[in-house]
Amino acid sequence: MPKTEELLQETLRQNSELMKENKQLNEQVAYLTNKLYGRHSEKMENPGQLSLLDNSFTEPEQTGNQSEEISESQTAVPVKRHRRTRSEIVSEGLPVEETIIKREDDYCEHGHQLIPIGKHFVRKVIHMIPGKLFVEIINEETYKCVDCEELDGCSHPYHGKAPQALIAHSIATPSLIAEILNQKYVLGTPIYRQLKEWQRAGVLLSETTITNWIIKCAAIVKTLYALLHQRLIEQRFLQGDETPYEVLREPDKPAHSKSYIWVIRSISRSNKPIVYYVYGDTRSGKFAQKIYQNFTGVLQCDGYAGYNLLTDSITRVGCWAHVRRKFYDDANKVRGHFKETRPLAILNEMFRLEKQWSKLSSSERLDHRSKSLKPLIDSFWQWCDQAEVLPKSRLGKALIYAQNQRKALNQVLNFGEIDLSNNASERNMKSYVIGRKNWLFSTSPKGAEANAIWMSLIESAKANGLIPFKYLQDIIEKISKLSVFMKTEELEVYLPWNWQDKSKLSIPVLAKIAVAK
Repeated sequence: MPKTEELLQETLRQNSELMKENKQLNEQVAYLTNKLYGRHSEKMENPGQLSLLDNSFTEPEQTGNQSEEISESQTAVPVKRHRRTRSEIVSEGLPVEETIIKREDDYCEHGHQLIPIGKHFVRKVIHMIPGKLFVEIINEETYKCVDCEELDGCSHPYHGKAPQALIAHSIATPSLIAEILNQKYVLGTPIYRQLKEWQRAGVLLSETTITNWIIKCAAIVKTLYALLHQRLIEQRFLQGDETPYEVLREPDKPAHSKSYIWVIRSISRSNKPIVYYVYGDTRSGKFAQKIYQNFTGVLQCDGYAGYNLLTDSITRVGCWAHVRRKFYDDANKVRGHFKETRPLAILNEMFRLEKQWSKLSSSERLDHRSKSLKPLIDSFWQWCDQAEVLPKSRLGKALIYAQNQRKALNQVLNFGEIDLSNNASERNMKSYVIGRKNWLFSTSPKGAEANAIWMSLIESAKANGLIPFKYLQDIIEKISKLSVFMKTEELEVYLPWNWQDKSKLSIPVLAKIAVAK
């Protein structure tokens, strides 16, 4: 009998484990099916919903007002989007030509002379003039000294001094390189697709030639790229992320092995926005130590373990968007059966409040966080501490991730400058990922490094409100003329927040008179 009971208990235990495993596998199949065929947006139907929360999740003195506010957010009528007027569509910086249509006949129907008294507005339109290519033949004028020739009977020729070529023995110019870079990194057009357009325009280039131009010009501006990193590390608050990247010809590595592109950026409230990409052949913590060397501030990043090797002088802040994403995946694991769970409802309310505080100063936002956000965070951790879920389920994985990041996530309550999420750096990484989908890989580490240099300069220019093409053309032209032993002060003027677009001058309105036919 005892053996029979032991056998029965063992059978029941095995059956229980099989049921748990079956539940986890079914959940995994449903989740992957939803990932393939379901929606990918994390947008909630009612972003202010707190139906799963009780009054203990808010401060007593705020309970009534907050409930009323949430109720209004659920019943509010969607605001009609403002439709742009014609004046809002056209930028003020565009040159303007004014056309005045005259009558063919200057007499009225009674034969009297007509006198102009003004003009009548008809419409405003935009014309497009395609990019213009032209060939410049550079010659040096030759001189001779007649007096010296009479004295010694020898000719003494002198020449004008032509500026040094951007790239030796090459037809490349700053404007040509800037257009190639703009096409590749801003518009996401890979080089092999650019070749046909250049051929139609009358320039027969090869992919190898353009690639060499990009790498050689990246070497010219590399000092500015290094200065950008130096100024970034001097800031107190930073955000970071990383993504895989493939480099075919890396030393001592197979062609399809993973390399990585790391991004470091200033926070959205910085008055000197910087986006810095760096290529690394590894994702190890030692490489993180290298690129964050001399940084002694606050870093917001995800829960990747490689950041754990950073020194104690760096304060780690977690990303609540990563936490929310995992709980959202649990709530949306079955296609067509979305169910907002209790922790997800708390997280949604946290982001709703943060959106309201986005325009506040850092000190004001910190004060609001201590009063309104802290009770929600405490309620979230209270739920996590009491939850009993399967560790390998979607909810279990979300719970473990959040608990492992608990200390770093709570740091948002100590800094009003830092956002609730690390989404800003992820958006910059998305810009690189979009490019990666077009050019796919780099052939060599030099090419990968050149990509990181140009993407850093372009994204930093965009963050400072500059036009990438104009900025690239100017810095390539000016920095190529600087001495090899240039001083830091000479490069400072080319940092994105110091650079000025000298072409932005007041453009007069040109009048053009046409005769109506």
